[in-house]
Parts: sequence; structure tokens; C-alpha cells
Amino acid sequence: MKLHELSPAPGAVQKPFRKGRGTGSGNGKTAGRGHKGQNARSGGGVRPGFEGGQMPLQRRIPKRGFNNIFAKSYATLNVSDLNRFEDGAVVDAQSLVEIGLLKKTLDGVKILGKGNLERKLTVIANAFSQSAKEKIEQAGGKAEVI
Repeated sequence: MKLHELSPAPGAVQKPFRKGRGTGSGNGKTAGRGHKGQNARSGGGVRPGFEGGQMPLQRRIPKRGFNNIFAKSYATLNVSDLNRFEDGAVVDAQSLVEIGLLKKTLDGVKILGKGNLERKLTVIANAFSQSAKEKIEQAGGKAEVI
């Protein structure tokens, strides 16, 4: 199959419906808006969520939870993922993104302690779990907090 042989499924493409083009078109005169009323006017209609004066759904449902605007959102990574690096390497946020372990660093990088580390690395991150710090030091490396 070539690009010029591609075509949409039969019946998938319809001609655009032209409103207000005379009574013979089947949708002339009021062009599907009916006679008078709020929705027949240009610029008419109600805002999204308006229910005619009834208490709208977004106000009837109770508020839940709390969103801390000062909370830090860390990009997390396990100790076992660091085995990709060479022995004696310095691992920081930039090198993690370059190697493809992280897409974004968000508010910083946190190293978690799942798995084992077989390399001697100097890891520079914003936060470490206690077990991750122990595993890095046990392998002969250093865990440095920014």
C-alpha cells in the first residue's frame, strides 16, 4: 500500500452541511435554530454548566480533600535502575535524563531503595530514602543531597 492509495472508509466522509442557504436546502430560513428565543439569537445561549437557575452540579457536589500548593513533587527512581551507569560515575539529574531513566525532573529527584546496587557511584539528588542511602554507601559509593 502506498500513500496515494490511502482513502477513508466508504461513508466516512460527508459533504459539509451548508446552513441558511434557502428553503430548498432543507435547512434555510432559521437554519436549525427554531423561532425566536435565547438560542436563536447571535451570541445567545447559556454558559457551560448553567442549569436554568437550578443549583448547578459543580456546586451541589461537596468539596473534598486538600491540595498543598507548597508540596514538592519528586521524580522517583530506584537504586536498581542506577546499575546502568559505569563504575565510579557521578550520577545527577542531568545524566539521568540523558540516559533516558527520567523524562522530567519535576521539583527534583528522589532515589528510592528498591533492588540492589552493584556499582560504586556518586549519586547527587534532592532526596534519598534511608534504605537507598544505605545501599549506595554499602556498594562503596556516596549519596550527596543537593
